[in-house]
Amino acid sequence: MIDDMTVRNLCPTTMANYVAAVAAFARYYHTSPDRLGPADVKAYQLYLVRVRQLSFSTLNTVVCALRFFYRITLGRNWALELIVFAKREKDLPEVLSIDEVERFLKAITNIKHRAMFVLAYAAGLRLAEVAALRVRDIDSQRMVIRVEKGKGRKTRYVMLSPKLLTLLREYYRVMRPTTEWLFPGMIPNRHITKQAIGRACTRPWKASGLKKKVSARVLRHTFATHLLEDGTNLRVIQMLLGHRSLSTTAIYTHVADSMICATKSPYDRLSERSDLTP
Repeated sequence: MIDDMTVRNLCPTTMANYVAAVAAFARYYHTSPDRLGPADVKAYQLYLVRVRQLSFSTLNTVVCALRFFYRITLGRNWALELIVFAKREKDLPEVLSIDEVERFLKAITNIKHRAMFVLAYAAGLRLAEVAALRVRDIDSQRMVIRVEKGKGRKTRYVMLSPKLLTLLREYYRVMRPTTEWLFPGMIPNRHITKQAIGRACTRPWKASGLKKKVSARVLRHTFATHLLEDGTNLRVIQMLLGHRSLSTTAIYTHVADSMICATKSPYDRLSERSDLTP
């Protein structure tokens, strides 16, 4: 299975998650999974839903892993039809207003942390993409940031704000990272971990007094929503975010204030035609 994933150039994290999922499936039945069939897979999925109560994303990681193992590695074509995905939960993302973004960023006193979270908002980067940035990825000549092998191992370019460039130069002058990584971690020659960035967000969020929970993901959602409110084409936002499907990006139309508030309520039309004041 690992060989099959390697020749298809799956990223190391995906490979590790798939192997772990198939191993857990085998442990559940105390037998090699090549001896199990569709009924066993279905029973295991029901166990994960009813007993473990796993999230949508975790359930579908298991589905992807089992589909890969049975269809690709074992050549059993029934996997596509009989190993089904969980229905996606359609929650709208939490986003911040401009004032709330300013309050959060002003509460960050550490220049390294400020650079990381401004990157998440100013360029719409994922948490893992912020962590894995290299110094050479900041192209001040073309005023772009190269996001190398983001989600799905796709490389893309995003805009480099002049204000962000000034902040990054100040951060570099103060911190002087000695490795290729823009944000080095505690382990020598390794970049900062996603977990470390997540922990760094807690203190300024609490200090800002904001009721909305702030994270790198929320800042990325806010980036996309603010672009849409400013009139940026949805297709451009899709490219900047690195989304495979435009339907994924379209969710921001449901949270953009400029689109919602600009829509006139039918009650206002009714009020214009008759006096409904008591």
